[in-house]
Amino acid sequence: MTTTVNGPATSADPGTGTGTGPAAARPVPLTRCYRFELVKLVSQWRIRLVLLACWLAPALFVAAVSRQSSLPVDTLFGRWMHASGWAGPLVVLGFSGIWALPLLTSLVAGDVFAAEDRLGTWRHLLVAVRSPRRIFVSKALASLTVILLLVAGLVVSGIAGGLLAVGNHPLVGLDGHLLPAGDAAATVLLAWACVLAPTLALAALGLLGSVTLGRSPMGLLLPALVALATQLLQMLPLPVGVRLALPGYAFTAWNGLFTRPGQHGPLLIGIVVALLWAVTATALAYLHFVRRDFTGTGDDGSPRRALLGGALPLAGLLAASVAVVTATTTAQGSGIGQDEVQRSVATAFAHLYRQQTGQLHRPAVTEEQLRTTAACTKGGVADGVSGPGNDWRCVVTWHLPDVAATGSAVYQLDVAPDGRYMADGDGPKQVNGYFLVRTPTGDTPNPLWQFDGNVALLGTEKG
Repeated sequence: MTTTVNGPATSADPGTGTGTGPAAARPVPLTRCYRFELVKLVSQWRIRLVLLACWLAPALFVAAVSRQSSLPVDTLFGRWMHASGWAGPLVVLGFSGIWALPLLTSLVAGDVFAAEDRLGTWRHLLVAVRSPRRIFVSKALASLTVILLLVAGLVVSGIAGGLLAVGNHPLVGLDGHLLPAGDAAATVLLAWACVLAPTLALAALGLLGSVTLGRSPMGLLLPALVALATQLLQMLPLPVGVRLALPGYAFTAWNGLFTRPGQHGPLLIGIVVALLWAVTATALAYLHFVRRDFTGTGDDGSPRRALLGGALPLAGLLAASVAVVTATTTAQGSGIGQDEVQRSVATAFAHLYRQQTGQLHRPAVTEEQLRTTAACTKGGVADGVSGPGNDWRCVVTWHLPDVAATGSAVYQLDVAPDGRYMADGDGPKQVNGYFLVRTPTGDTPNPLWQFDGNVALLGTEKG
């Protein structure tokens, strides 16, 4: 016969009444713990509202904006929302990397452990599960599952809204080349997959803040604050090694997927750095949790513990990442040099000029025939200029077959510190001086009037 009285089970012989000794209580299986934590998360009304918003709001936003006469041209791919249904999910991706994903990770991962401190339920949970390790793993997996559901909702909803409102049409890349609908679909999905790495890094920081700071609101806000600090740093003219070593750089590095050839180096570095942050922060949170004394009533968060066991190791990881990235890349300074800007502008103009040629039903030309070049200055200085700014000016020249005269067009550039730029046409009117071009079928948006581009921050990489 087996009996349990406020403790481990004991086996007794009914004939002699003597026990054979206490039997070790088995912890609850991990799958049951995971299901329990997942149900707890999904049963919260705020999580349900956020899930509903992520699965509906992007589709409504993309569909509504795509039917407006004015487009968010200051947003990457915003100017193409009338032309392709694949531009809408990229606009959603840009917004999500800045605002939505940091807030969502704070809401889910930043509160998953702190909620037990506020409710005072740790002792009951430990008695029921009998394994702090399984509690940590089940809570981490449950929060990860909810975050992935939120991201999936943003992806599916944004794509559905774009395709239903505009259609499955080709997409113009950041260097002006045209991606067929199939390639655009694959690249959009790959871009969303790439931002999972910095999202996991923020989620891990949320777990660390929730464990080390307990019921303090700072634990809940930690992922959002780190994301905000990263965004502010990205706006500064930082050296390339520092920029690429930031944990949230992959939120913007996906832009390199939409150039030909792709700018994969910065993106891969950003993904690796973000995954290192995710693993390190999760390991720190795990070590703090399994070493915590749950018998006391006040051990629910310590600023000293958060500093020594959280902030300092992550600061060391940042310093090591900066050192490694700087040593393994050849880019100098901001990575925005005169040659890189001129090459990017000339390439984008050549691709877009061919699109305008097709709109006007002129004889087709190739990039090799055009032999497009760009001469760029910054602030009136012509040689050795570099760095971001809105004072770049480029004169683009090209040649047409069987035409002796050389064509030229002027662009004013606003180059951001992360390498993204917007080129604004400054004449002649027949080429880029007006936002519409007259075609045999009516007025059509002029692809050469304004266009977005991306400067390759890494020219060549060692190794």
